[in-house]
Amino acid sequence: MNIAKLALAAAALTTTAAVAPGVAIAQEAAASVTAGATVYGNDGMEIGTVESIDGETAILVVDDMKAPVPAAAFGTNEKGASLNATKAQIVGMLQAAQKQAIAARDAALVVGAAAVTAKNAPLGTVLEIDGDNVIIARGGDEMAKVTLLREHFAAGPNGELMALLTNAQIDAAMAASAPAADSAG
Repeated sequence: MNIAKLALAAAALTTTAAVAPGVAIAQEAAASVTAGATVYGNDGMEIGTVESIDGETAILVVDDMKAPVPAAAFGTNEKGASLNATKAQIVGMLQAAQKQAIAARDAALVVGAAAVTAKNAPLGTVLEIDGDNVIIARGGDEMAKVTLLREHFAAGPNGELMALLTNAQIDAAMAASAPAADSAG
């Protein structure tokens, strides 16, 4: 379902110039998109900036939100790189996707849920949720607790609870926040 929505969004963004004459123009437009480029809408107004290009995908930053956009969806106009949408349309799509992602995360984030890390390694079980604080029993051991923030979680591709951190990142953060050992003792 999410793939279909992304495909529809990509189709909506595809410029008419990239579609009309064919692949050569689509490749030329994609080649013209570079990191740092300002992107303009079909109304001539600025949408955002390309943060980076990774293969066939550009990361577009719009109002502090990031969106992966197929590089082939970009065209050019007299100002530079362009998309066949307005900033308001892009912001609307990003906000809707963000609301959907938060709802999916909150549905997965329940006491007793098993959580995995960003690398899909086991993290532990949710023991308690106190506002934005989520207490995890690492490896299911209630003596090995870690507290993460709600924003550190997302729903995985299959609806599972996934931390947006790796075990190594969590370990490093815990080590950095641990009180220094008393060297006099």
